[in-house]
Amino acid sequence: MKRSLLGFFLALTAAFFMTATALAADVAQGKVLSMDTATNILTIEEFDTHKSADHPYGRPTGVTADYKIEKQTLVGIKPQPGDVVRIAFKTQGTERIAVRIMNVSKQDLRKK
Repeated sequence: MKRSLLGFFLALTAAFFMTATALAADVAQGKVLSMDTATNILTIEEFDTHKSADHPYGRPTGVTADYKIEKQTLVGIKPQPGDVVRIAFKTQGTERIAVRIMNVSKQDLRKK
């Protein structure tokens, strides 16, 4: 009985950790530089995490990054150049695939 419970617990724990890593995504935030609808590529200038009165979403880093938007990508308010967005993404090879995109500057939850 003890062995079967231990085996069950170990299998359950392993399944939990495999699922948790499969659902995990990296997050980036920054200002939209361009949105190419032909290639579905969103380009942003990334922000750091140092927020202040002058930079409520973080300071610009000068680093640009491209994110591929697929059919299953969840997009809130459509991003436009100049908007601040938060992107949850996964990496496949050298591509960053957007999983979710939140237009922070237009749907800022802090203002509610």
